[in-house]
Amino acid sequence: MQQTATVLVYSDNSTTREQIRLATGRRPAADVPQVEFVECATLPAVLAELERGGIDVCVLDGEAVPAGGMGVCRQIKDEVYDCPPVLLTIGRPQDAWLATWSRAEAAVTLPVEPVEFAAALAGLLRTRLSVGT
Repeated sequence: MQQTATVLVYSDNSTTREQIRLATGRRPAADVPQVEFVECATLPAVLAELERGGIDVCVLDGEAVPAGGMGVCRQIKDEVYDCPPVLLTIGRPQDAWLATWSRAEAAVTLPVEPVEFAAALAGLLRTRLSVGT
């Protein structure tokens, strides 16, 4: 098993980024690697990190401003070669159709519910890391 997985967390809100880190813990499930976080507060920072490479999963805040996570997701799915899977946080369950439009692989509602979030993140990590092996 890979030693660590790198998760990019995008939100303009530092409290939201902290909620995501805390919900994930060191490892979201026993069968996936420990997680290292790369935090981004702006779209240019997200694009720079993805260009650099090494990101296993992106967690994007659908409520971020001025560039919301849904639009960012759709953009990176169009522009980034071998784009990592995306877990989108959404403000309301009714916004799930927008997560589908954005081409996110998974979505959870805010505020982050730790068990649900960790399960969704672990599922994306399993998929991404099994493809790489």
